[in-house]
Amino acid sequence: MSKRTRIILSGVLVAVCLGAVTTFAQRGGFRPQAQSYSGNVRYDGKFVFVRLSYPWGFSRNTPWAHDWPRGEQHFMKIFSEISSLAAHVEESSIISFSDPELFKFPVAYMAEPGFLSMSDAEVQNVRAYLQKGGFIILDDFRNNDWAQMEYQFSRAFPENRWIDLDASHPIFHSFFEINSHDIVPQAYQAGRPLFRALFEDNDPKKRMMVVAAFNTDMSEFWEWSDQGYAPIDVTNEAYKIGVNLFMYGLTH
Repeated sequence: MSKRTRIILSGVLVAVCLGAVTTFAQRGGFRPQAQSYSGNVRYDGKFVFVRLSYPWGFSRNTPWAHDWPRGEQHFMKIFSEISSLAAHVEESSIISFSDPELFKFPVAYMAEPGFLSMSDAEVQNVRAYLQKGGFIILDDFRNNDWAQMEYQFSRAFPENRWIDLDASHPIFHSFFEINSHDIVPQAYQAGRPLFRALFEDNDPKKRMMVVAAFNTDMSEFWEWSDQGYAPIDVTNEAYKIGVNLFMYGLTH
């Protein structure tokens, strides 16, 4: 990381720290409890951080809601500060695969996809969303979680296979220059982080539809970046990876 980049990101993190406590208090600090959520942003053409949901009953610890809302709030402060993107910073949306609103948004994020289960209708919708140009980022899963996620996406794309990405792939150079996956901080010890993707026609030269950040949890660092969970330098690496994945999705 260059000295200039370090200064920019460190400065933004300071701003995040100052604003996060008030925002969290306003939202009550609760996890959303079901797929539906009444606080979604009204569509106005600006970029919105979209978190994908799936059925999981009623719980304060719903897997797909891990790190909500602080993770996306902090991330969007970084993303909007270092880019010229017109975006909603404080507000975000929670959308299921069955919701036609999803088709209005080019990039969507999912936490804990190892618990994902889709109905047949949702399988068709996720296939249509990705074929129409949508891009999905999967984060926060490890170990045997891969098998469940892989099975669910194979229902939508039985002809596709996951392809490993090394640090030379353009996604790791879409904004920051990331030349090694070793920079990715670990929120839990589950082996080295792995990045894999689904491409149109299984061709890495064609459009990437889904990217999976496996054996890591970027948003854990985003959520707690104002609490001293990890040193700023380490947290910045998690922000850098996230910015690159979102930026790639928006520009490809």
